[in-house]
Amino acid sequence: MSESDISPVKSCPDCGETKSVAEFGLNKRMPDGRARYCKPCFGARSMASYRKRMAAQGKQVRERPDVPDGFKYCPRCEEAKSVAEFGRNRAEKSGLTAYCKPCHNVAMAENKAKNHGSVRSFMLKRRYGLTAEQVDEMCEQQGGICLICLRSPAAHVDHDHETGLVRGLLCFSCNGALGQFDDEAWRLRLAADYLEGGLSHSRLLELELGESALDGFTGRAERTRSKKAGTSRHYRLRQRYGINGADEQAMIAVQRGLCAICSNAKAEHVDHDHETGRVRGVLCPECNSGMGQLKDDPATLRRAADYLSGALVRTRPTADGGTRLSFTIPDVDPAAVTLDAWEMYRAKDGRTRKGILELRENMVFLPYWSVEFAATYPHAPAYS
Repeated sequence: MSESDISPVKSCPDCGETKSVAEFGLNKRMPDGRARYCKPCFGARSMASYRKRMAAQGKQVRERPDVPDGFKYCPRCEEAKSVAEFGRNRAEKSGLTAYCKPCHNVAMAENKAKNHGSVRSFMLKRRYGLTAEQVDEMCEQQGGICLICLRSPAAHVDHDHETGLVRGLLCFSCNGALGQFDDEAWRLRLAADYLEGGLSHSRLLELELGESALDGFTGRAERTRSKKAGTSRHYRLRQRYGINGADEQAMIAVQRGLCAICSNAKAEHVDHDHETGRVRGVLCPECNSGMGQLKDDPATLRRAADYLSGALVRTRPTADGGTRLSFTIPDVDPAAVTLDAWEMYRAKDGRTRKGILELRENMVFLPYWSVEFAATYPHAPAYS
């Protein structure tokens, strides 16, 4: 055995053991380039020195227990846990977070509350650039109601995904419906006309199939209910809608394979009236889901279209020289309406809004929360 095969050794004056030099840290000031004490003894001396300094400042250092391999000590809950219970942190030497996952979450929430007022404020600032106080003020200006449906409390901040500008506060369903319709006002207006049978789709069905909507169990399907279903889809269509696969394919053929509303996507989902059971057409997944989230209500769909176009929300002067929001026709002060009293105003708004469609088509829509509607359109009918 050559001398090069023998590892150099060194004796530690603290533990008195002779160990490989690899067990000693680096120290350029020492003749051999290694620390005087082995790594465990050096760590013990460093900890003792640290405790002494902290004691001089009146502080007490918590004792850390011996941690077995595969475990890590969490100083917050003072427990040794499996490394799987710690998150990842590349900035740490160990590659793990200082605290276990539950403690880490609590610590992060405390930091967000300390620096931003609350976790809610942190998220609002990060996503929309608003504080919780600003959102609460917006909610108060809206009377606490969703701007579109006038049914549910305003709970979700809605913003333009292209510009990043905040448009208002909506309920969960209305906020999701806008996303399903890709924030396209024209699709929402077509959906409202579709529900009222005002699209050419209904006329085509009547010309090709003899009826503007399939009557389910009481109509065309009644003549074929006794036939054995050839596939599981036949069975599901017959059980759920009262039609069969031939009826579905006939409707799709009339629609040229495209959604009955947007005509931009493949027709995949049978749409029916939940009250009468009549099958109205076959839609794409987005239009079908969006209409469902807006309760298949033409008035709500038109309000959503006006909301996206900037024609729904406007400001009006108040007696004290300020302004307030207005988003119904006839106009009403949102602050004067309780959450359970909006139904009357919602119904009136739906009837009136449908009656001025021709006028609105010639308007140049103003930005969200714009100047006084009447001042811009002096010849428009006075609905307030």
